[in-house]
Amino acid sequence: MQQDDVKWTFFSNHGHVYFLLATNENIVVRDIAQKVGITERSILGIIQDLDNAGFIKREKIGRSNRYKIIPNKTLRHPLESNVQLEHLVELITEAKK
Repeated sequence: MQQDDVKWTFFSNHGHVYFLLATNENIVVRDIAQKVGITERSILGIIQDLDNAGFIKREKIGRSNRYKIIPNKTLRHPLESNVQLEHLVELITEAKK
């Protein structure tokens, strides 16, 4: 089986959105939706989930929103609850360089 045949990923859409917000706080919902491959409506729901859970803060600037991650939060599942998201973001962004 080739890698292209695999339909699942290790990170959820929530993780993908968080990583995109972590690397570009000026990114707009339309661009997030395009990069993640889901609808803008789904992205808005994920952003609401992340905001409600305290993983991001939403800041209104004029007619736009800017999203800032809360870097010292840890992953939610007990198996990974010792992993700070800021370290995971650093790992992923460094790997892309």
